[in-house]
Amino acid sequence: MLNKKKLAAKILKTSMHKIKFAPDALEDIQKALTRSDIRGLIAIGKVWKDPANEHSRAGARKNAAQKKKGRRTNRGSKKGKKYSVVSRKTNWINRVRTQRNFLQLLKEKGLISTENFRMIYLKIKGGFFRNKRHLKLYLNDYKLLQPKQEKQ
Repeated sequence: MLNKKKLAAKILKTSMHKIKFAPDALEDIQKALTRSDIRGLIAIGKVWKDPANEHSRAGARKNAAQKKKGRRTNRGSKKGKKYSVVSRKTNWINRVRTQRNFLQLLKEKGLISTENFRMIYLKIKGGFFRNKRHLKLYLNDYKLLQPKQEKQ
């Protein structure tokens, strides 16, 4: 019977351990000698290959539910490179917009002169400031902020 299993496994291109015989057809299987005999038994369903085991998705569903809540998102769980989640360009856009909005606010409040506004604006465009805090430090260090002028 071992040889029959080996032969059936070769025909079905699978492991010998996955081959199953019908218990009522053991006599027919013993009489089968050639590959064509085994093929005939496979065709009538007396020899078959065990179906592959199903793999449960329960764990995957549980993880997906947790991710939906915002869990499991720390550094070790990130896939991709440093800038694959938020691109360099998007980072740049956000940074420049924040700085420009802050500068515009200073201009509207009359805390910065037009000349200084233009000079700082170009520095922002050139990527001089790391962030809004750096911009504030620069303005304070170089005393570019002027006291608020009273309207008459």
